[in-house]
Amino acid sequence: MFLNWLAKHLAAYLSKQVAQHSVPTSTYEALGKALRPGDVLLVEGDTRISVAIKYLTQSTWSHAALYLGPDAGLGTSEYGEPQTLIEADLEFGIRPLSLSFYRNSHTRICRPVGLDDENIRTLTDYALSRLGHQYDMKNVFDLARYLIQTPPVPARHRYKLLSFGSGDPTRAICSTFIAEGFQRLRYPILPTIDTIPSDDPNCASCIREHYRIRQTSLFTPRDFDASPYFRIIKPTLESSFDFRAINWADL
Repeated sequence: MFLNWLAKHLAAYLSKQVAQHSVPTSTYEALGKALRPGDVLLVEGDTRISVAIKYLTQSTWSHAALYLGPDAGLGTSEYGEPQTLIEADLEFGIRPLSLSFYRNSHTRICRPVGLDDENIRTLTDYALSRLGHQYDMKNVFDLARYLIQTPPVPARHRYKLLSFGSGDPTRAICSTFIAEGFQRLRYPILPTIDTIPSDDPNCASCIREHYRIRQTSLFTPRDFDASPYFRIIKPTLESSFDFRAINWADL
């Protein structure tokens, strides 16, 4: 009981904004027009927990949300806005929210390629079925320790720290929830690829590839950015960008 109380208050503390360093690279209007159902929206967070996640993953991105669109059945916000995103929040669990929540954030759109309407429905049904679920809060302690003292670990080894601790700290990271949805579709993010002999009697040196699904708890927000199977969408370029129309101050 005491640990649950402590974990709840620790999650609230870690979710507090510490500074506003995030600078949007596109307008909010352009972001809204560019998003499509199934897109993963990466966010450069500005909370205490974002510091730990960005340190461990050596990435700009500390959070990820799944865009399902206004017709996904996520309801409306208290301000009457359609809730088009669903995310796994450290403090509130899996919840829907409006795009305006990230109006002033630095974001990146990662788009899976080739999904059809049935795939989107499957992804949506999965996400809706998880609404209200809470992560195991014992894992919050594992992430919090990196805010108390930053270990002097070389950058190439920091990612491995995510598997340390009494629990699995990545369970408190939003990307696990999203990765599970895509892996239900058998859509690759960063699969493990094994090479084995092709068994072709006419080609002794030929090999073939076998793809294996990675454990979802090992995924972090940056993996959607690094994945060769997600297209990076830049809202500014999707809105008929013309560099000649820029109003340069020195001109």
